[in-house]
Amino acid sequence: MASLAVIILTFNEELHLARALKGVAGIANEIFVVDSGSTDHTKEIATQYGAKVVEHVFTNYAKQFQWALDNCPITSDWIMRLDADEIIEADLAAEISRNLPNLPNEVVGINLKRKLVFMNRTINYGGRGILVLLRIWRRGQGHIEDRWMDEHMVVQGGTTVTFNGGFADHNLNNLSFFTDKHNRYATREAVDVLNQRFGFMPREESLSVEASSYQAAIKRFIKEKVYNRIPFEFSAAGYFLYRYFFLLGFLDGKEGLIYHVLQGFWYRFLVGAKLVELTLTIEGMRDSQAIAKELAKQTGLRIEANFPRLTASKSS
Repeated sequence: MASLAVIILTFNEELHLARALKGVAGIANEIFVVDSGSTDHTKEIATQYGAKVVEHVFTNYAKQFQWALDNCPITSDWIMRLDADEIIEADLAAEISRNLPNLPNEVVGINLKRKLVFMNRTINYGGRGILVLLRIWRRGQGHIEDRWMDEHMVVQGGTTVTFNGGFADHNLNNLSFFTDKHNRYATREAVDVLNQRFGFMPREESLSVEASSYQAAIKRFIKEKVYNRIPFEFSAAGYFLYRYFFLLGFLDGKEGLIYHVLQGFWYRFLVGAKLVELTLTIEGMRDSQAIAKELAKQTGLRIEANFPRLTASKSS
């Protein structure tokens, strides 16, 4: 029988964690909850469900997850990445249990089809329906991309397959939490775009199509090579109109309208505005250490130039 370890990163996730743990209770041999200083009952809930709790200071998701891969005492054959607000539904759990032991050796990764539930409504349109994400891989054959945003799992040494069972992203927090979270995301994404331009931190520049999916690779290419080169005051509005009308986002009802406006326009506009703001704060700087230090000061993020003092050159 194949064995499976599940890794969940947490910070104040008492609202979601028990639900996530119940979803994998019947398929996971090991569960590691990597916490970054929760002040609620997250760690107690994890312990109650038999998870091993490990604490580590958070820099960004990619670094935290890679730290977990490198430091958790994982012995299982396979590893699953799961967010605390995600749900492995019963049919997917059964599919994993049934198929995982029978996969040929050349299969090193498994994609899952994740749906989005927002304000208790499944979002089916606007390009935000099913996302195909690589979430299970053979131990020792996967790592997470070193990026501040839009990080994906990358596997090597074989091929991937896709399971079809129910997998959902269903956050139960209110809109204040949603906007606060996306405000923080906007800061991180603006830093990531600046790093793409100035190269003051290491960053994986490409996504292996074999490792994840054509869907993710195409979206990243369009975002980085096309969207990010258009002035944000036009790109944000154009993106929302494309999603809401051309991709039929209006069919998602009132909840869909709220989601597509906030995530498809407001968030994209905010990223652009923060990018302008942060660009002004580092105007004239070319030294990577100085850029990293100033951005850390302005954003409160743990930004460090992870190599010696270098002259940063702007790229198109």
